[in-house]
This record gives sequence, structure tokens and C-alpha cells, in this order.
Amino acid sequence: MTYPPTTNPIPMTPQPPPPNKRAPNVPRRPRTPPNRRDPYDGILLVDKPADWTSHDVVAKLRSHFRLRKVGHGGTLDPAATGLLVILLGRGTKLSERVMGTDKEYEGVMRLGVRTDTQDRDGNVIEERAWDGVTQAQVEAELTRRCGDQMQVPPMVSAVKKDGVPLYKLARKGREVEREPRLIHLYRFVCTGFEPPDVRFALKCTKGTYVRTLCDEVGEALACGAHLAQLRRTASGNMHVDQAHSLKKLCTETVEELGEHIIPIYAFAP
Repeated sequence: MTYPPTTNPIPMTPQPPPPNKRAPNVPRRPRTPPNRRDPYDGILLVDKPADWTSHDVVAKLRSHFRLRKVGHGGTLDPAATGLLVILLGRGTKLSERVMGTDKEYEGVMRLGVRTDTQDRDGNVIEERAWDGVTQAQVEAELTRRCGDQMQVPPMVSAVKKDGVPLYKLARKGREVEREPRLIHLYRFVCTGFEPPDVRFALKCTKGTYVRTLCDEVGEALACGAHLAQLRRTASGNMHVDQAHSLKKLCTETVEELGEHIIPIYAFAP
């Protein structure tokens, strides 16, 4: 059988890469076979700067290093600083284990002012005199709270009510009933008394709202209070002294990042 001659093909104009796709000249770390250890599967300890959300840090690391799976092991409020446990690759499977560990904090409680969020980011709702409060009174209130207790989560929190985060309801001016949760304080001590500021150190179980503790202490002292500063210093056996500056990490290459990652097998039960 005779076939008709083919026509000359029309030359194709090179097309730009489709949206949300990498340009072909931008390298990405190759996938690791499923039966081989990946040096980028594990945990990265980051010292979160103030005014960054935990999600901001995750997004920055994902985009800078072109990583596929990145998460974190416990939220820090935007104003808080300190240890943020970043989960990479298969390390995201450690989420529940990391989030379930005890936490340690250092902070500053400011007497005399209550806010609608119980921290410095909220609107002032009440001011009272604080000059009659003594260090002994503060220390007694902190010590009295050690041990088991039930805590009602604040409205401005990620706790969900009927599937909706409380903070979304709070933005609409709504306040709903919240179920108290069992927490445990191992240590809650005053480390500095410079009124109206009280410095403290705290070790507690997961899910403890430190700003709520400050608000409760202020009410017990009859002067009101809010959380002015907070820094997470430890999560389980991981300490902020082991953490890396986010600013410095974002000047490094993906190969240099690998030197900071704690491999997942280090967390084997």
C-alpha cells in the first residue's frame, strides 16, 4: 500500500511552563525510593521569631528549600518566640507524638490590664490598680495552680466548636460555651518581680493556654493581668538551645539544611 507523502510539520513555538509549575531549569531534590532512608525525613528545630505565625514558618521553609512535605509539631502564637518543631517528609508522621509532649515556657505577665485575647495583641477591656500586689502574693498564686486543673480554652484559639475554630467565631463577635480540658502544671514559678511585670517559668502538659493562666492569676490578685511576652524553651526533650535561627536557615542551601535535620529513626520507640 502506498501512503501519501507527509506534510512538513508546523514548527511549534516554545510555551511557558503552566501556572503553579516549576520552570524546567529550577532543580528540585529528587525523590528517594521508598525502601531507602531519606536524609530529609525527620525533624528540624527552629527558633521562631516574633510576629510570624507557625504556618508562615512552614510555608517559608517549604518554598525556600522546595520541600514537598512540611508541617509543625505544635502551634506558637504569632507574638510568641522560641522552639517550633518542624516536621519534614516522613517526619510528619511523628506529629501526634511531638504534639503530645510536655512544654516549657518563659514569659512575662503584666499586672493591671486585661485584654479580650488575654495577651498583648488584644484590645484593653479593663484597667485596675496593681501597686498593692506583692511578690509573695504572686508566688502563692502561681504555686497554687500547680497540679491537675480544668481549663476553659479562650475564644481566640484554634480549638474547634462544631468543626469551626473558635477564633473565627470570635472575629464575628460571638462567644460560645467551651468544654473545660484537663491540664497539669508541673512547675509555675516567679523568676522576677518588677511590677507591673512578673517574669515566670512554666512546665505544663500539651494544650495549656498560658495567656489564660495569666488572666486567671490577675483575677485572683484582683488587679487583672495579661500575657505580655512568651518564649517556648522546650518540647519534650528538645530544647530551644538546639534550634536554628529562621533567618540563618533561609541563607543556606538544601544540602546545608540536611546537616540540621534530626532523622526519624532517632525517635523510634
